[in-house]
Amino acid sequence: MHPRERLAFSPIEGRPPLRLPEGIRLVVWPVFSLEDWDLSRPMARMVITPPQGTPQLPDLPNWSWHEYGMRVAFWRLRRMFERVGAKPTVAINARICESYPPVVQACLDSGWELNAHSYEQIPMHKLDDQKGTIFKTMEVIERFAGKRPRGWFGPGLTQTFDTLDYLAEAGVEYIGDYVLDDDPVTLKTKHGPVVALPYTFEVHDIVMMNLQHHASEAFHTRAMDHFRCLYAESTERAKIMAISCHPYLSGVPHRIGHVERTFSDILAHKGVVAWTGDEILNWYRTAA
Repeated sequence: MHPRERLAFSPIEGRPPLRLPEGIRLVVWPVFSLEDWDLSRPMARMVITPPQGTPQLPDLPNWSWHEYGMRVAFWRLRRMFERVGAKPTVAINARICESYPPVVQACLDSGWELNAHSYEQIPMHKLDDQKGTIFKTMEVIERFAGKRPRGWFGPGLTQTFDTLDYLAEAGVEYIGDYVLDDDPVTLKTKHGPVVALPYTFEVHDIVMMNLQHHASEAFHTRAMDHFRCLYAESTERAKIMAISCHPYLSGVPHRIGHVERTFSDILAHKGVVAWTGDEILNWYRTAA
């Protein structure tokens, strides 16, 4: 199905406003992505371009950049989330459970929500067996964590026209791949409804730092500008603000301070709380 077959167009103007619980105006949704980059394939992204412009395999420089994120920066960000009092939704490639089990165990020990991010960092369009990969992803995470993930982020937020049907069949209840609304919205699938939670491509470290090449302090500047608009609008209707982080970007020494200041400054406002995707979904199902 085309997305417009799954979700009718509905302008936010004139739509009945959703209401958060008493005393809450805005929900911050921290999304913390953990990926497994296969050294035998081209890297998911690069921090340093190859000599003479031709990607080489194995791409050890960019693989090691990602590996720093798992060996060092993840733990720095874990301490940061503890200091600001926010529990993120952790979008993990299921292969992380096999290649970096101490990292996944640390997420569970912190009480963080595990969200499925496919088996490894390969676009859904490139998979030989998309349905099989989705079911494998859910089963590997469930076996490690003892609980099946409720949410899904596609690698690079990729989907084909069939992906949502496979996700619903595998038991996925919400996705973060769409950025088309400020409200959660309910999508039709062949196996029952799936909710799309409001995500962001803009308050996102890959976009800001790896694609747009902003200075480190731009993370705080853009996030606060984004927040001020939503916070003003939250007097009229519920607002959700996603903030996306990856360890090899947000957890490096020159950027972590700006990331922490962002969460601290936002969460200091009256009526602002941090929720996981699981918590947002539970609220939406009672508020819609």
